[in-house]
Amino acid sequence: MNLRRLESVDIGGKRVAIRVDFNVPMSGKRIDNDQRIRACVPTINQCLNRRAEVVLLSHLGRPKGRLNPDLSLDPVASHLSKLLDQPVDLVSERTDFLDSGSTATVRPRRVSLLENLRFEAGEEQNDPELARDLASIGDVYVMDAFGTAHRAHASTFGAIEFSAIACAGPLLLEEVNSIRRVMDSPKRPLVAVVGGAKISGKLEVLIRLAELADCILVGGGMANTFLLAQGYPTGKSIVEPDLAETAKSIANATDVPLPSDLMTCKSVEQSSNATLKLLHEVCNDDVIVDIGPSTAREFAMRLRDAGTILWNGPMGVFELDQFGEGTRIVAEAIANSNAYTLGGGGDTISALERNGLRSKIDYVSTGGGAFLNLVEGRKLPSLAALERHFSEHPQV
Repeated sequence: MNLRRLESVDIGGKRVAIRVDFNVPMSGKRIDNDQRIRACVPTINQCLNRRAEVVLLSHLGRPKGRLNPDLSLDPVASHLSKLLDQPVDLVSERTDFLDSGSTATVRPRRVSLLENLRFEAGEEQNDPELARDLASIGDVYVMDAFGTAHRAHASTFGAIEFSAIACAGPLLLEEVNSIRRVMDSPKRPLVAVVGGAKISGKLEVLIRLAELADCILVGGGMANTFLLAQGYPTGKSIVEPDLAETAKSIANATDVPLPSDLMTCKSVEQSSNATLKLLHEVCNDDVIVDIGPSTAREFAMRLRDAGTILWNGPMGVFELDQFGEGTRIVAEAIANSNAYTLGGGGDTISALERNGLRSKIDYVSTGGGAFLNLVEGRKLPSLAALERHFSEHPQV
C-alpha cells in the first residue's frame, strides 16, 4: 500500500489526533469486552513515548446524530486510564481544541478522548465542515480504526482528505496485512469456516471464498440453505429458498461438505432441549440450531490438515450452552491446528472467548464489516483516502 505510516512521521512535541475504534459491547456502564480498547494501547503508547499529545476519536453504538448519555464514552475513558496508568480526559466539545489553536498549546504525553463522534449528525454523513474540524484537532491525523475503515464517514474518510498530514496507524496496517496474507498467499489447503444466520449477509464473501478456498465449512443458519438446495428438509429454520441455486453454484465451485447430522429443537429458548437428528429426520416443526457431533468431528478432521484457516461465524446458536457444542468443537480444532489461523467478527470473537481459546488463534481481527469487505476483495474507503492523500502530499 502506497500510504504514509505513523512511524515515518515526526510527531515529537505535536498534537496527534487518532481515530480509534472503541465501539465496545457494554451492559449499562460496564464494558463487556475491552479487546478493541486494548488493541489501541500500543499505538497510543508509541505516540506518548515520542512526546506527542494524543487526542482520541471514536464512536460508540448508534445514537444517530443525537446526544445520548447512555452512549457516552466516559466509561471507556475511565477504563483506558487504567490500561495506560495515566489520566484520560473526556472532552465534550471539539471546539476545546480548535479554539485554543494547535501547536501553541500542545501538552506532551497527555491523553484526551473526544466524546462520541456519532452524537454529531454530520459524522455518518461525512459532513465536510465536521471533517475539516476533526482534521484540525491535531497536527497529524492517524487512522487506526480498522473496524470502521469500511465506512466513508467524516472521521474515517473526510478528515483524512482535509488533514495536513494523514497516516495509517500500526493496528490498521496489521489488520489489513493479516487478512491479505490469507487471501493473497495462503499456505494450502485453505479452509474457510463460515457461519451466520443467512447466506445473503455474506454472499459476496462466499462467492470470493469459492474461488480461493480449497474447502468451505458452512454452519449456522446459512447451512440450511445449502441443505435445502440438496433437497433436505429444514423445518421452520432460517432458510433462504431464493438463494438455493446460488448455494448450489458455490458448492460446485469448491468443496463444501454438508452436515451429516444436526441438533434441533422446537423453539430457541433457554429452557429448550437439543435433539440429535439425521438430515432426513428433520420435522416440519423443528428448528436447526447446531451441527451434530458427527459433523463436528468431520469438520475437525478437515481443519486438522489445513495449512491456513479463516474463520467467521459460529456453527449454531452458541450463546445457549445446549446449542453450542458444534461451535466449541470446531473452535478447538482451529485453535489446535498447525495452520495459520485468522478469526474475525463479533460472534467469532465471542465464541473464542467463551471457550477460552482466543490466545491460541494466530490473529483475531477487531473488525466485522471491514473484515468481510477485505475478504470480499473490496477497497476500504479509509485506505483509499490515505493512499490518495499520500499521492497528493508526498512531502510533509
